[in-house]
Formats: sequence, C-alpha cells, structure tokens
Amino acid sequence: MNIFQPIQKAFRFYVEGFRHMPSWGRKMWLIILIKGIAIFVIMKILFFPNLLQKNYNNDEERSHHVLEQLTKTR
Repeated sequence: MNIFQPIQKAFRFYVEGFRHMPSWGRKMWLIILIKGIAIFVIMKILFFPNLLQKNYNNDEERSHHVLEQLTKTR
C-alpha cells in the first residue's frame, strides 16, 4: 500500500467536488476567499504593527533587542 494513497484520494475528492460545483458555489468560494484576505490584511495593519521598525533605528539595534528577548532568563 502506498503511504500517499489516502492523501491522493482526499485530493481527488476535493478536486472533483470543485470541478462539478455549480457556478454560484464558485462565486461563493471566491467571496469567502476575498473576505478572508481582507480580514487578514486589516487585522495585520490594525493589531500587529511592526514594533521593531517603530522603536529601533537600525538593524543592529533591532537584532540586539531580539537577542536580549530570546536569551534573557526569567
């Protein structure tokens, strides 16, 4: 038995499902994909700012800060 056979069967199952999907289903998946990307971009911008870029002027200061944070003892 091929170890990748279950993965291949699952992949074929989804490919056939999308191939025989009605046009409205494809449009719905496109809308879901666009909304997911938009939410990811908005969350990235609003909630995950680049603090290293803001707080430190050059790469040397950034790398020093990261090294200190990773190696400090608690």
